Amino acid sequence: MARTDAIVLGAGIVGTSAALQLAKRGLSVALIDRQGPGEGTSYGNAGILEGNTYFPYPFPTDPGALLRIAFKRATEANYHLAHLPRLLPWLIAYWNAGRPKHMFEFAHAMRPLFASAVAEHEKLMIEAGAERYLRKTGWLRVYRSDAGFESMKSDLDAVAKAGIPFDVLDPAGALTLEPDLAPIFQHATFWPGAASVSNPLAVTRAYDALFKKLGGVVLTGNALSLHRSGANWRVDTHEGAVDAPQAVIALGPWAPDLLDRLGVKLPLEVKRGYHRHFKARGNAGISRPVLDADVGYCVAPMEQGLRLTTGAEFADRDAPRTPVQLDRVLPKARELFPLGEPVDNPDEPWMGSRPSFPDSRPVIGRIPGQAGLWGDYGHTHWGLTLGPVSGRLLAEMMTGAAPFCDPAPFAAERFLK
Repeated sequence: MARTDAIVLGAGIVGTSAALQLAKRGLSVALIDRQGPGEGTSYGNAGILEGNTYFPYPFPTDPGALLRIAFKRATEANYHLAHLPRLLPWLIAYWNAGRPKHMFEFAHAMRPLFASAVAEHEKLMIEAGAERYLRKTGWLRVYRSDAGFESMKSDLDAVAKAGIPFDVLDPAGALTLEPDLAPIFQHATFWPGAASVSNPLAVTRAYDALFKKLGGVVLTGNALSLHRSGANWRVDTHEGAVDAPQAVIALGPWAPDLLDRLGVKLPLEVKRGYHRHFKARGNAGISRPVLDADVGYCVAPMEQGLRLTTGAEFADRDAPRTPVQLDRVLPKARELFPLGEPVDNPDEPWMGSRPSFPDSRPVIGRIPGQAGLWGDYGHTHWGLTLGPVSGRLLAEMMTGAAPFCDPAPFAAERFLK
């Protein structure tokens, strides 16, 4: 039997970053997962480090958008009808969290994390020798219609008051940044405070390698084997049992499978998403992620090709894939982007599940009623962005250091009142 200071369950970008931050502070740590680091949901995102984020993704209020979603004609969202009865309480809470008062509560609580996210990634990338994956070139949002851009004006005003830099561009200005886009849009915003990575999987693996270099141990095992063993937590792995006085649940969408068994029920749901990779036509390409805001998809340049990512699908985590959103957005994407032939199998698009609480804030901190058990999950669309900085906050809490920001907004107890 092996003994460590801490066990981290889940080797996505969030869990790997948490394990690395703990190891940097001198703890002996075992990182445990059923698969390799970064091979789950962490692999399939747009690669954006959203240091510019201020508000959460809102519940749609436009009647036309709601009708398109209801009749399953929308590009930005899809749902499984059989999942709606279970999802309804979560959707009501999500709608409530999208009211102006709560949107600003989110902004106040989350801004310290987003403001530090790019710098924390860059620091770890330098230490891990992974700087080649980092692009500090911002990202671009384009709006095909005047109405789409006008609907964002109040948000942009709030962002400007918060001091977050962005540039409003006309089509000519946007084409200066990305000359191979088709000029079919009316407005654009450029966000220089954001960064992006060219291979999210490689970044997670680089953090994993640095973790091992610092003495961390990566083991294969099932998180559901976590149980009490005296004063310690114990997990059974292929290499034998591992004990530690502290354990971290960083299992993303799989966290409820374990926490429900421990009697801790928190309102986590998943937003599934899909992606495919394409070659660029000829010598064309893009230099940064670009969001087609009116349609609801993103294209990002990756080492694997141009990655086309979809919006959210509300369905059971383990339900069969239904990648209809890819079919809906692909013709629109070809209007705007120089997409050539697909790189991967169109019959098996990648799918991942974003773990989401209704207030769009993660749980970072102690798990109620479970001594020595911590949580670091529920980062919704921002797992890649916030993995290192939420790992830092968690490590500071676990080691008794002064946390760099107020951890209270991320406490699990907010759902147990």
